[in-house]
Amino acid sequence: MMSQEQNDQLTRVGPGAPAGDVLRRYWQPAALSDELVSERPVVPVKLLGEDLVLFRDNSGKLGLIDRFCPHRGVDLCFGRREDDGLRCPFHGWHFDRTGQCVEQPGEPEKSQMHTQIKVTSYPVEERNGIVFAYMGPGDPPPFPALDCFAAPDSHVFAFKGLWECNWLQALEVGIDPAHASFLHRFLQDEDPNEGYGKQFRDRAANTDIPMTQLLREYPRPEIKVEETDYGLRLIALRHMPDGRSHVRVTNQVFPEAICIPMSNEMTITQWHVPIDDETCYWYSMFVSFGKPVDKTLMREQRLKEHRLPDYAPLRNKRNNYGYDPAEQRDLTYTGMGLDINVHDQWAVESMGPIQDRTREHLGRTDVGISRYRRLMRAAIAKVAEGSTEGLPMLGEADLAEVKGPVAIDAIGPSDDWDSLWRDSDAARRTACSWDAAL
Repeated sequence: MMSQEQNDQLTRVGPGAPAGDVLRRYWQPAALSDELVSERPVVPVKLLGEDLVLFRDNSGKLGLIDRFCPHRGVDLCFGRREDDGLRCPFHGWHFDRTGQCVEQPGEPEKSQMHTQIKVTSYPVEERNGIVFAYMGPGDPPPFPALDCFAAPDSHVFAFKGLWECNWLQALEVGIDPAHASFLHRFLQDEDPNEGYGKQFRDRAANTDIPMTQLLREYPRPEIKVEETDYGLRLIALRHMPDGRSHVRVTNQVFPEAICIPMSNEMTITQWHVPIDDETCYWYSMFVSFGKPVDKTLMREQRLKEHRLPDYAPLRNKRNNYGYDPAEQRDLTYTGMGLDINVHDQWAVESMGPIQDRTREHLGRTDVGISRYRRLMRAAIAKVAEGSTEGLPMLGEADLAEVKGPVAIDAIGPSDDWDSLWRDSDAARRTACSWDAAL
């Protein structure tokens, strides 16, 4: 258990909040590129408690500035796209991508007042279907050479979803390898050949065992956690009676992402991005080491479960997540359908907007969560001192060398499990059509 003060320190994200100050030192997903594919590419963005407007100007370049006009506070999401910027419809004040006011057409003709007016603006970069923003001090860091950034656009699909909870509990479900044997337990196994685009529907590694069966039959993983240059590596070992072990390698990519296997062909890198203290978006980049991603199918699958334009899930707390007691008896552990995102959503939202960690009791399988919290508290202390030295992927780190990370399922002899996952990943990368070498 932790104190309320410690819980607040880890969860609050607004300007000046300890965790918020750490998150602002890293690139944050701000929107999907798809959200800007329209006749008028201007969208509201709320990120780390700040209200912003993201737009693509008439020359095709991106800007991210304060949402509210500094004149009388009206909403610039309704601004006119003119002259490589946004013009406020109220009095015609015009702002460029840097947030600088460049014209005040209602002021006296020779007025230079506009030169003194500038709103908040943040650097933005587009990577494989996601627009990232840097909201911290100084120049933004380079992007690391993670697989989700190194892969070509043809092999990456990006999507997002809204969760009504604090970002930390959203992240922590992804660094909890034990929960998959329960929360995502299927009492009947689907045909793995029909599982494209769905997590836990493939075969376990190079066997004919459905992944759902393996997770169901081996619910007590041995969990190991290692510190890495990007954050944490989590290794879950499920020992089988025939002398083999299933090895599942997942990762915590600091500060608030995970990288996990989706299938034998794909991985998921997923950020848990605070909208404010009590809501967040997950942003996922699905990376294929095999064929190009079928983006049309992947998008159709997910749009069946989400509404636009806010990407809110159709199953939610207002309709009890579609809970069906008959399904819970006969088909799934939760009774909440076959989409595991809904299972995770229920788990993290049912804790309340911000989990009360003064009442929790962590077990041995929560070792990844404990290690992450220590890592985050250390980062908070460093940033409070005005330093980023020693923080994952900051300080003196050579981000061109931060690659991968490895996220894979493998099955082989129990006494050789450490070589097993490394060899399985190396074989997959060698066969890859794009340069996936580590």
